[in-house]
Amino acid sequence: VQLQASGGGFVQAGGSLRLSCALSGFRLVDYGITWFRQGPGKEREGISHIRSSGAIYYADSVKGRFTISRDTAKNTVYLQMNSLKPEDTAIYYCAVGRPITSAWRTSTMYAYWGQGTQVTVSS
Repeated sequence: VQLQASGGGFVQAGGSLRLSCALSGFRLVDYGITWFRQGPGKEREGISHIRSSGAIYYADSVKGRFTISRDTAKNTVYLQMNSLKPEDTAIYYCAVGRPITSAWRTSTMYAYWGQGTQVTVSS
């Protein structure tokens, strides 16, 4: 079981990045994936979730700017991040699980996590 997150980097405000989360040991058609982030001095925050059914959810903080998608053939989930802001600066993690819909943002619902990838947005 492994999740490999990648794609982070340094970008100016207004820029874009695409994160990837490659899974092994799980199938996306069986499990959901959530992107979390943890900024400096902040709690870990669930920002986007894609369920095994393909249903998608976003936190208000990223709605309209971030887009989650998946490639079931590659067993990979993506997070396209546009119009980035300095407050988006954080370590971004992907996690796999089967949370109930109302609890997708709860970190304790997930047993397996990727290693995190740093996103830094300058003003």
